[in-house]
Amino acid sequence: MKYYFRTEKMSVGYHRVPLIENIEIGLEQGEILTLIGPNGAGKSTVLKSIANQLALITGTVYLDHQKIAKMSGTELSQNMAVVLTERLRTELMTCEEVVATGRYPYTGRFGILSKDDLKVVEEAMELVHVTEIRNQDFTNISDGQRQRVMLARCLCQEPKIVLLDEPTSYLDVKYKLEFLSVLQEMRRKKKLTVIMSLHELDLAEKVSDKILCINGKYVERFGRPEEVFKPGYIAKLFSISTGSYDEENTSMELPAARGKSRFFVIAGGGSGRMVYRTLQRRGIPFVTGILFENDLDYPIARALAAEVIATKSFEPISDERIEDAKKRIDTCEMVLCCRKEFGTFESANHDLLEYAKLSGKKIEFR
Repeated sequence: MKYYFRTEKMSVGYHRVPLIENIEIGLEQGEILTLIGPNGAGKSTVLKSIANQLALITGTVYLDHQKIAKMSGTELSQNMAVVLTERLRTELMTCEEVVATGRYPYTGRFGILSKDDLKVVEEAMELVHVTEIRNQDFTNISDGQRQRVMLARCLCQEPKIVLLDEPTSYLDVKYKLEFLSVLQEMRRKKKLTVIMSLHELDLAEKVSDKILCINGKYVERFGRPEEVFKPGYIAKLFSISTGSYDEENTSMELPAARGKSRFFVIAGGGSGRMVYRTLQRRGIPFVTGILFENDLDYPIARALAAEVIATKSFEPISDERIEDAKKRIDTCEMVLCCRKEFGTFESANHDLLEYAKLSGKKIEFR
C-alpha cells in the first residue's frame, strides 16, 4: 500500500544517541494517529523528529511520497502545522496577531495579509472559540486560552498534516471535546492527517484511527485501537501497580479497600457505581451481586469490590449463585440496596433483598 504519510526505519534521539529505533508508521490521507506511553518515553521526540525540528539518526520520513528532509521551509510550512509544548515568546502581540502568523507561509516576504487571509484567520478563531479574546495580549491569557490560540494558529496554515503534542492538556472537558470534534470534521471534509500525543487514553481510543505505543527504546504496538487496547496491556505499558485500568471500558479505578467485607451491595444497571466509589473512598470493603457480566456496574465492581458474585450474561441465575449471595449477606453488617424496583430478569436480587429483611439485616436504600 502506498501511504500518504510513512516513516522508513526511523530512529530518533539526541546527540546521535538513539532513544527509539526502527519506527515504522504508515498512514492514509485523513487518518488520525495518536502516540501514547509513559512520561519520558519519547513521544515528543518522535513528533519533533517528524517535524524536521530534530535530525533523524537513521531513516526517512515521507509526506505525499516526498522526503520531508528535502522540503524547503516554506514548502514544509504549507504542508505541515506543528504545535509542541514549548511556549511561544511574543512581545505585545494580540491573540489575533498570533493566529495570523499561521498565514505567513502564504504571504510572501512582506507578510501582508490579504482579505482571503483575514477570512481564514477569522474562521480558525471561530473554530476553537477564541474570537472573544482576539484583542487581548497573548501573554495575559490563561493556559487553556493560550492553547486554543495556538491551535487556531495551526489551523490557519491550512495544512495537509498536523502534529500536536498534548493539545488537550490545558483544555476543560467542553473544549477537549470541541477541539477533537474539529479535528474529526477537518479529517472528513479536507482529508487532514493528524499525528498527536495524548495522555487521555479514553479520548485516544475514541478519536484515533491508529495508535502508536511507545515505551522507552522501542515501539511496543502500532495498529487500530481495538488491536491495541487489549485486556491487561495498558497496565503493562504504564507499569500500573496501584489501582487498575479497564481497557474495554477505558476506565481507571483506585485500589480496592482491604479487609473483611462489612457491606453487601445490591445493584445493577449502573446503579451501584457511585456507591462502590463512595465505599472505596471511605476504605470500606464490600461484596456486591448478583451482577451479570455485561452489566454496567460489573467493571467497576470487579475493580473495587472485595468480592463480586457474578453470573454469565443472558443466562438464568443459578440457585448456587443465589445461595452464595445469601451466605455473604449473612456475614455482612448491613445491606445497601441501589435498586428501587427490579426488572423481570432481576428477580434473584429482589429475593436477596427480601432475604435480608427476613434475616433482620439493617438495610439502607441508595
